[in-house]
Amino acid sequence: MSRGHPEHRHAESAGRGGAAPEGPAGSSQERESASIDEHRAEAPRSVATAVVTVSDTRTLEDDSSGALIVELLEGAGHSVASRVIVRDEPGEIAAAVESATSREGVRAVIVTGGTGVAPRDVTPDTIEPLLDRKIPGFGELYRMLSYAEIGSAALLSRGLAGLREGRVVFALPGSRGAVRLAMEKLILPELGHLAAQAVKKR
Repeated sequence: MSRGHPEHRHAESAGRGGAAPEGPAGSSQERESASIDEHRAEAPRSVATAVVTVSDTRTLEDDSSGALIVELLEGAGHSVASRVIVRDEPGEIAAAVESATSREGVRAVIVTGGTGVAPRDVTPDTIEPLLDRKIPGFGELYRMLSYAEIGSAALLSRGLAGLREGRVVFALPGSRGAVRLAMEKLILPELGHLAAQAVKKR
């Protein structure tokens, strides 16, 4: 006599014995959430941040994306340690990031511009070799959020993040919309947390 489909037997067994006991996943997730909350509570409230705009044409007077980063940082209680504009030249970009990460007190660097796929978009290619460690989740989450707003064009963004000498480094697109999205959804909620973890001793 047929014993029935395995899925049917499983359903019948579950019905006779009631719901299967909950595994350790729930408690594990709760512990992880509590740990994250503890880390955030211990994180600095204010993170000194250097802002770098990559552009061949912008000046401090019309650099609206850089100005927006400053506005959002200060509005969230963070301090702006410096703000500069460099051309889309690998040497200038690298020098700006290296200078910012070597400054006393600077805990983060936010670079905006040059993350697309055009020949002059060299920011990610320049910054990535400077990083001690990459933070893949930033680019992944940014493109996911961007896709919800602009659709498949989100794949053109090569924004990234990582750590260099105990500092957090972000490379964002140059548009104000992209800057606001990255700042409000990803960077500001985790900036203090990331800055603290970047220098945490084992």
